[in-house]
Amino acid sequence: MPEGHTLHRLARRQQRVFGGRPVRVTSPQGRFADGAAALDGLVFAKAEAWGKHLIQHYGPRGQRRMLHVHLGLYGAFAELPAPMGEPVGQVRLRIEGAEMGTDLRGPTACELYTPADLEALVARLGPDPLRSDADPQRAWAAICRSRRPIGALLMDQRVIAGVGNVYRAEVLFRAGIDPHREGRAISRPEFDEIWSDLVALMKVGVRRGRIHVIRPEDDHGAPSYAADRPRTYVYRRHGEPCRICGTAVAIGELDGRKLYWCPDCQR
Repeated sequence: MPEGHTLHRLARRQQRVFGGRPVRVTSPQGRFADGAAALDGLVFAKAEAWGKHLIQHYGPRGQRRMLHVHLGLYGAFAELPAPMGEPVGQVRLRIEGAEMGTDLRGPTACELYTPADLEALVARLGPDPLRSDADPQRAWAAICRSRRPIGALLMDQRVIAGVGNVYRAEVLFRAGIDPHREGRAISRPEFDEIWSDLVALMKVGVRRGRIHVIRPEDDHGAPSYAADRPRTYVYRRHGEPCRICGTAVAIGELDGRKLYWCPDCQR
């Protein structure tokens, strides 16, 4: 599932491509036909992200219509120059501007939103490190009184929005914190370090279009876990030597997701 930086980068891209201009909105697959008809021909006002959720705004201020998209595990946008030609595969949503268009396939959610819907979504999400209006105190309040492991709390979108498995593994390694430690055992300075690191790392992800977590002095040695990915400290490196101490990186499971950590560096 894409992590939060991917949605923020996508929102910025769609804002640049479509923002301020009328667009053609259709549902070639037919599953979003009524919703597409309600947006078709309106001006694409803006796009924004809240954690792993994309919100598109259409129409004039005061009469805005909103579209909510959650990509889930399989959803993806594919950008094509206009005119786009016949759709290929099961295209849930097609947005076509004067010069570019995009096709959405396989999302978990693609639905019209009311202001009340957006308010309810934001209310159930934790603060998003990539939003300027984020309040980290909300995340700290949830973490400092919880008996749940910090590794689970960081992945809980109700605590912090946008963090996925890669950022979870890497930010805890960089902070030297065992992912199994209870939230209530995390000190405020440790939380502040985690939050600041998430803000900085996820901004890098937005700029580069990929997760990059290795400090310059550590950016050497064993290659990344996949040919097209940057190096990581522990994510998907189980059994390999830690880049710092040489201890074998451990693997486990927490709340149904794989967990990676260094038993020596993260005590």
